[in-house]
Amino acid sequence: MRFTRVTLFFIAFIITFGFYQLTSQFLSEVAPQTFQATEEVMVDTANLFAEIVATDVHEQHFQPDELRKAFAGAHGRVLQARIFEHMKRGIGIHAYLTDSQGIVIFDSDGGRREGENYAAMLDVSRTLAGQYGARSSKDHEDSTTSVLYVAAPVGDPAKPDGVLTVYKPQADVLPLVRARRRIIYTACGMIGGGILLLISVVFLWLFRPIGNITEYARAIERGERPTKPKIGIGREVNTLAHALDSMRDALEGRRYAERYIQTLTHEMKSPLAAIRGAAELLDEEMPVDVRKRFLENILAETARSERLINRLLELSAIEGRARLEESEELDFRIIIARAIDQARPLAEVAGVVLDYTAAASPMLLRGDAFILRAAVTNLLENSIDFSPPGCAVRIAVEIFGAHLALTIRDYGPGIPDYAREKIFERFFSLRHHTSKRKGTGLGLTLVRETAELHGGSIALEPADGGGILAKLTLPLA
Repeated sequence: MRFTRVTLFFIAFIITFGFYQLTSQFLSEVAPQTFQATEEVMVDTANLFAEIVATDVHEQHFQPDELRKAFAGAHGRVLQARIFEHMKRGIGIHAYLTDSQGIVIFDSDGGRREGENYAAMLDVSRTLAGQYGARSSKDHEDSTTSVLYVAAPVGDPAKPDGVLTVYKPQADVLPLVRARRRIIYTACGMIGGGILLLISVVFLWLFRPIGNITEYARAIERGERPTKPKIGIGREVNTLAHALDSMRDALEGRRYAERYIQTLTHEMKSPLAAIRGAAELLDEEMPVDVRKRFLENILAETARSERLINRLLELSAIEGRARLEESEELDFRIIIARAIDQARPLAEVAGVVLDYTAAASPMLLRGDAFILRAAVTNLLENSIDFSPPGCAVRIAVEIFGAHLALTIRDYGPGIPDYAREKIFERFFSLRHHTSKRKGTGLGLTLVRETAELHGGSIALEPADGGGILAKLTLPLA
């Protein structure tokens, strides 16, 4: 999945960077475009005012009182003009008028500029020179924003009688700039977020199932029995999962058949050789006690061969399965009772007592009765084989949460440290306490396979006071 994450990261990075550049470009143009639009309107306003006062200025009988009164009335108005998210409540534009020498003869802002020489100001000097005059400057050094000034010639543009300048603080326009920026942020964020979300969903829809299939294949490689993962409704990934599952079943069957034949052939060599050697020697003259010992060896090796074949048959019923094809609801008390009945003759021969008190209420779980009975029987026989004569094997079952736990405790010598990591491996076994013979090495392997097949677990731990505590945990129905 590393390639998927890297690819998703780079796509997200490219989209984020692209939207960052796009947003930055839009944001950088908001203020200039807004000020340009404002300046365009101010040009119209300045030329309109210039035309209004042109005749009076040219005839030199301009009276500022009427114009001052008009501006005062306009500024006294209370507006309810909503522009985007900005509510405009008053007039923000002012004007001043200069004569042909650049001396201010009228200022709508309380007349504070009247009498000053503005001939050096760009708006006035350029307009008097027949050019377009405009400027942006601060009224005071401590001001945070500038004021926009746009001028128009009064009278003949080539030789004006004066200059009329309208001015407006940039602060009046900034709410519009902020409103447009918020719109850009929101739009770009929603579009970019939607694209990233869509890409993420597509990647999850396509690549997450592939990741699940990969983990499924790795679990199979580790020898586990994972259930086929849920991979959604994608046709391609479902086809891949079905093909992998079918391949797994085919390979497992072939590999198991090869391993089964090799195991049976290898493990049967030793008892058959012992039986053949003892049988050949029986044809010779020998004392009765020696002949009896050879007969006992033949019987023992025959029993060992039979037990090995039975274990392999039981194990084949489990290892050949990837999952439980058919399961039924079972009462675990019946499973234990049948396993105890099967193990009781071995316990009587070994002089071991099976200590078990059945639970009063049913313990229901789903599984295969034959496989579960075989697993419990193997645990019991294993405990009996390693128990000294006269000792007891204690059996108990308890329910905790959604699971039940079968515990079988013996008082044998326990498991040596060197064997704890190998105890569940196929054909690894220790010598029995009573017979001094080694077991088949298949019993605990069968128990582990049974636990995994039923979604449970098996553990062997040293018990307090000596011996081993075997704990088989299974989910309840």
